[in-house]
Amino acid sequence: MPQISRESLLSLESYARERNAFRSRVIAHKNTRSVLLGEHVQLLFEDELTIRYQVQEMLRIERIFEDEGIQGELDVYNPMIPDGGNWKATMLIEYEDAEERRVRLAELGGIEDRVWVQVQGGARVAAIADEDLDREEGDKTSAVHFLRFEVPEADRRALKAGASLTIGVDHPRYGASVVVPPAVRDSLAADLA
Repeated sequence: MPQISRESLLSLESYARERNAFRSRVIAHKNTRSVLLGEHVQLLFEDELTIRYQVQEMLRIERIFEDEGIQGELDVYNPMIPDGGNWKATMLIEYEDAEERRVRLAELGGIEDRVWVQVQGGARVAAIADEDLDREEGDKTSAVHFLRFEVPEADRRALKAGASLTIGVDHPRYGASVVVPPAVRDSLAADLA
């Protein structure tokens, strides 16, 4: 998969002019890359476009325009782009009420290691979580995790041939699974070589 280069980014001025249209495009794109597991866990499967948006937003928010700072952002975000043999996802644990969120995050330690994908006819593939840094504090988990799923070649072929895709989480305190809609399956299959 392509990596984002310094030369391919918009300048801060150009991005300011194009931001609203670009943002609308990315939001529509994310609709075919998001999977809700139960009521409180969402997976956003990243790709070049979603990560490009993150980089452009960080540069805008932080007012970064020097080469060294831009390269630093690219070094952080480029590893989040799938490489053709895997999927990479941001996992969000969402509880609106702050007190409920605090309690639930304390109960959900290790949930990031209990997420899986399964292509019809294949075995479950467990997530590899938080390779960048540990996001647990004692028994409490973070509300955000970064996951990688290594998709076997046979599963890649099956998906491209139309096999269904199920995604789930089987933590003792939180369980859910869903057969992803065809539009999401097709979007994710397009990430695979």
